[in-house]
Amino acid sequence: MKHIIILGDGMADHPVDRLQGKTLLQYAATPTMDLLAKQGRCGRLITIPEGFQPGSEVANTAILGYDLNKVYEGRGPLEAASIGYEMEPGDLALRCNIITLDDGKIITHNGGNLQTEDADVLIQYLNEHLGSDRVRFITGIQYRHLLIIKGGSKHVDYAPPHDHPNEAWAELMPKAEPCDGDRAELSAQETAELVSDLILRSQELLAQHPYNKERAKKGMRQANSIWPWSGGYRPSMETIPSRYPQVKSGAVISAVDLIRGIGHYAGLRNIIVEGATGLADTNYEGKAQAAIEALRHDDFVFLHVEASDEAGHDGDLQLKLQTIENLDSRIVKPIYEAVAQWDEPVCIAVLPDHPTPVEIRTHVSEPVPFLVWHKNIEPDAVQRYDEVACVEGSFGLLKLQEFMQRFMEA
Repeated sequence: MKHIIILGDGMADHPVDRLQGKTLLQYAATPTMDLLAKQGRCGRLITIPEGFQPGSEVANTAILGYDLNKVYEGRGPLEAASIGYEMEPGDLALRCNIITLDDGKIITHNGGNLQTEDADVLIQYLNEHLGSDRVRFITGIQYRHLLIIKGGSKHVDYAPPHDHPNEAWAELMPKAEPCDGDRAELSAQETAELVSDLILRSQELLAQHPYNKERAKKGMRQANSIWPWSGGYRPSMETIPSRYPQVKSGAVISAVDLIRGIGHYAGLRNIIVEGATGLADTNYEGKAQAAIEALRHDDFVFLHVEASDEAGHDGDLQLKLQTIENLDSRIVKPIYEAVAQWDEPVCIAVLPDHPTPVEIRTHVSEPVPFLVWHKNIEPDAVQRYDEVACVEGSFGLLKLQEFMQRFMEA
């Protein structure tokens, strides 16, 4: 049996008064996910280990069956892997957003929906003025980039910008953490001071760049500060084929650097889909077709769609509803209709990694609903896919690595 996980990032939500007290999954039209829930088995999953922040890098790594206490090194090293930067001994890799600040506050974590071609110009500009033998900026995708600090310490507390919309940025600057036995060339305090200095200098530089001056004239949001966070060293992870004997080869499909990085360390080949953006305008059909083709050759596919998470961070209720319906009709439906005709059975799982409630605009650490379907599965009593219905699912409440173990046993 082959296996595919379809993950709608941040898709779960809270009840919303504007939707008559329903969650978005309850309110949205999701006939295919409802069908799979009715014909399959459901449950809920705790994706965030105790002591960890509810980030996508944490949740997705746990969903794939890894113990975060053993493998977690932060978001930066994952994104380094995804863009082809092979970390060297002594490298500290940090995720580096380009964000929008205004009136002393973080307005948006995405630089006004910064596009990659514009971001690359800004990253090269920052490298020219801030880069050195110790500091290097590397272009990623859209607003998500990489900062490498040679000899930096990972023991620094950062505030993820998507968790702090409309909050004063000056109160969220990096802070050194207590640590023992860190062999980094720079201390935690020196690293925190260096990153803070880079943030402040980037604001001065980006304000003067023609890209932002032009946007300011038009009254548009500016990409006017870097915001590094989630730094770490190169992780050590067993590959999925080495952990699960039924998987001889696997693939990951995502527009998001950190997911590609997790896939890289997990031994999955990275499939790039033209037009996959990580936003609501992503190429749903292309990603679905890529997953179907991958399943013809591989035993395991991890298909990640970011759109719902971004809509949740923006607090856009209607857009998030649309992304959920798009996932159902343009991803889940074509994959289900294709594999249901195959002789070799395919096991499908659908779930989010964490909730990103539109009225909070940030990740929360709460159990997420999941469904598992294949041709021969014995259904439980759940009739539709949402946060409330899945409470009654026969899988019950699973924790962390238990999901992958149960899924691969199907």
